[in-house]
Amino acid sequence: QVQLVESGGGLVQPGGSLRLSCTVTGTIFSIYRMGWYRQAPGKQRELVAAIASGGGTNVADSVKGRFTISRDNAKNTVYLQMNSLKPEDTAVYYCNRIGVVGPQGSWGQGTQVTVSS
Repeated sequence: QVQLVESGGGLVQPGGSLRLSCTVTGTIFSIYRMGWYRQAPGKQRELVAAIASGGGTNVADSVKGRFTISRDNAKNTVYLQMNSLKPEDTAVYYCNRIGVVGPQGSWGQGTQVTVSS
C-alpha cells in the first residue's frame, strides 16, 4: 500500500521561507514523476511543481522564481523549497505521484502552510 507523508508546514510571515518534505513508501519511488499540489479554502487543488524521475522540473507561473522542487531517490523523498512566501500561498500542501492523466493514487494528510503577519 502506497503511503505519502508530508511535513514541514507551519505559520510564516510574508517574505519568509519553508521547506516541505514528502516521504513515500510502498512503491518504487524513483520511477515516478512526483508533484506538489496545494488546496486553499474554497478552491480546487492545483499542481504547484513537478519533478520527473530523471530530475527535470517545472513549476506553476504563480510560484516561478520562488519555489523549487527537488527529490532524493535514496530517501524516497520529494522536497519543496518555498521562498518569498505570500499570503496567497496559504493552503494545505500535498504531494503525489503524477500519472498520465493527473495525480495517481490516494492522498496523504497534507501539511498546512499559513502565510500571515
